[in-house]
Amino acid sequence: MTKYDIIVIGSGPGGYVTAIRASQLGLKTAIVEKESLGGVCLNWGCIPTKALIKSAQVFDYLKHAEDYGLTVKEYDKDFDAVVNRSRNVAAGMSKGVQFLMKKNKIDVLNGFGKVLPKKQVSVLLDGKEKIYQADHIILATGARSRELPSLPQDGKKVIGYREAMTLPKQPKKLIVVGSGAIGIEFAYFYNAMGTEVTVVEYQDRIVPVEDEEISKQLERSFKKAGVNILTSAEVTKVNTKGKGVTATIKTAKGEETLKADIVLSAVGIKTNIENLGLKDVGIAVDRDKILVNDFYQTNLPGYYAIGDVTKGQALAHVASAEGILCVEKIAGHKVEPLDYGNIPGCTYSFPEIASVGMTEAQAKELGYDIKVGKFPFSASGKAQASGTSEGFVKVIFDAKYGEWLGCHMIGAGVTDMIAEAVLGRKLETTGHEVLKAVHPHPTMSEAMMEAVADAYDEVIHL
Repeated sequence: MTKYDIIVIGSGPGGYVTAIRASQLGLKTAIVEKESLGGVCLNWGCIPTKALIKSAQVFDYLKHAEDYGLTVKEYDKDFDAVVNRSRNVAAGMSKGVQFLMKKNKIDVLNGFGKVLPKKQVSVLLDGKEKIYQADHIILATGARSRELPSLPQDGKKVIGYREAMTLPKQPKKLIVVGSGAIGIEFAYFYNAMGTEVTVVEYQDRIVPVEDEEISKQLERSFKKAGVNILTSAEVTKVNTKGKGVTATIKTAKGEETLKADIVLSAVGIKTNIENLGLKDVGIAVDRDKILVNDFYQTNLPGYYAIGDVTKGQALAHVASAEGILCVEKIAGHKVEPLDYGNIPGCTYSFPEIASVGMTEAQAKELGYDIKVGKFPFSASGKAQASGTSEGFVKVIFDAKYGEWLGCHMIGAGVTDMIAEAVLGRKLETTGHEVLKAVHPHPTMSEAMMEAVADAYDEVIHL
């Protein structure tokens, strides 16, 4: 029986990053993967969706070429080619992970991984089972699209995010149920490509985890782009008989029916914890999540869990950070628990959304006396020159000590700007320090400095 220091089950951005860090620390490492290296994120999530969105953006630019003084007489879209480009990008990234596994001397065990007692792992491939031993076993099996009883997915007319990336033909009408990051990104993509899109959200506003002003701005931008939005609404049933699909939607005004070619269910995720042997081994689970301590140790010594299967935010960068922290602790390094209050969240629609820390409402609920600053991109020279003047940066500071409580942005390229706020908050910076850090002109990032200046009544360009 082959023996390892560490076996990681699952090769998404949690698993493969964990394996690489373990190998760097001198630990003999293997990774188990039932499908493609890189997991959902690289193959069916973060990366291929960004490729689709880029195609939609370029198509958008072509539609508005005249705004930039350009004449494009003929242009069209090839939906198959757009999908193929996305798949090729994903395939390239997966090959990149294969290279990293070889480079770091990590054994890749293909098959379905399952934990066994006595720190063993079973790997099943084509009906054949192999058993491996490890000092430490890390579960990083991720999650999949959650199904609602009222919205059973058939993979054809009622689909999840995975099918939404590789549809054989572009739908004329699409209903997106759920307005978290996944729902909003697909709503943007399909609308920009020319599909008639309706977003149905159960809460009273879209992107409900974001600051309220962000939700309002996105709704304005989406409606202007032609997206139909129904909030405080719920799909109670779907009828897939005949051509297309009919959704029954309950709203404050009563029931209505909507016809579409396809319904995309984007109502959250379900963890992949079935058939992993958790019960047999005795690993504690609560409400679909594996219970772990601050360093991802389960209730059983030698068994760990990271990423979507645990209680933290279900984000790729969270899974990576957790995995690195987990193996560094195993290797005896002095590590601090992850600060889940300083995790950035990003939505890659157009306009993009990026945020970290508390919303204005949350800060008030916690009793903070706050200073709030806002700077619209309409007042930014770079944004105006780029033709991307929608949106704003909003910052929230504690009035007493100047602590940076939250940062919320909506606009072009803001997902690349949010790291300034994450780093600033990590370093316990104050509003005055951000204000006195000279930002380059002309850039979108100046809006950050200007928003802080607004909070302290020192704004120049408003």
